[in-house]
Amino acid sequence: MDDLSLGEALSGTLGSISLVSWVLVLVPQLAENYRAKNAQSLSLAFLAVWFVGDLTNLIGAVWAQLVPTVIALAFYFCLADAVLILQCLYYNYFFGHIFYQSSSPQAEITEDPSRPLLARQDSNVGLPGSRHRSSAFQELWNTDGGETLVADNSENNGWAKRWARNVLIILCVCILGAVGWAIAWKTGLWVPIHEHHRNTDVRSPVGAEILGYVSAVCYLGARIPQIAKNYRNKSCEGLSLLSFVLSLLGNSTYGGGIIFHSTQRTYLLDNLPWLVGSLGTMGEDIVIFVQFYRYGDSNRIK
Repeated sequence: MDDLSLGEALSGTLGSISLVSWVLVLVPQLAENYRAKNAQSLSLAFLAVWFVGDLTNLIGAVWAQLVPTVIALAFYFCLADAVLILQCLYYNYFFGHIFYQSSSPQAEITEDPSRPLLARQDSNVGLPGSRHRSSAFQELWNTDGGETLVADNSENNGWAKRWARNVLIILCVCILGAVGWAIAWKTGLWVPIHEHHRNTDVRSPVGAEILGYVSAVCYLGARIPQIAKNYRNKSCEGLSLLSFVLSLLGNSTYGGGIIFHSTQRTYLLDNLPWLVGSLGTMGEDIVIFVQFYRYGDSNRIK
């Protein structure tokens, strides 16, 4: 343990941070769905393709007889995906159907027949989101420039606070990952694999390698349906920004851990699918961040 190089230390630290990020990546979105009792903002195609990627990763890990820790984590990822998919199906179909059935017409406000017809047009009963639109138009009609400027400043402050909170959580994840790796190294749970100790003659089964490629392709393409849905709706409301931040952190540290471990050509070629998948997914996450920022104002109006 005394001859640990800087590259090995950075590789182990980044890998540990990536591990913590992926363990927590779906927790913010699960909490957001539970708070809103709605998951319409999530693309089920996105979740389904992501689940296929984790499932093929699990099968490939078992097939290649990887260490039990890797298999256990792959199983955890599949379990977390399944929980999120079931939560979305529950809120979007089962829960929504029950809520609609329980909302009887008698519960709505009855219009007064003697009330003038033009006065009834201000009523927002039964029109989803009309109360928010009405209040927005009233603010534009009644407020002057100074009050509008105050509202814009409060929206910008809210966006800044949101990012500040996420940055603080990311720092805690990085510290937790680094401390976890240091403890694992000092206790001997993590041992670096030196380049001259790696057995290059032992190859994974061809089927396991194919599943690894399939998994990487699924991870790379999973976010495309979500990006398309955000574009169609011109909104990211209901999505957890922190989940995508954790995904970006997990992919960047995962790729960095591979590169710092070794820059030999054969090693990089063996890990090329995962490097390409990580870099491509990072680019798609950045696109979603742009959508969060661009559609932020429309989310507030809606």
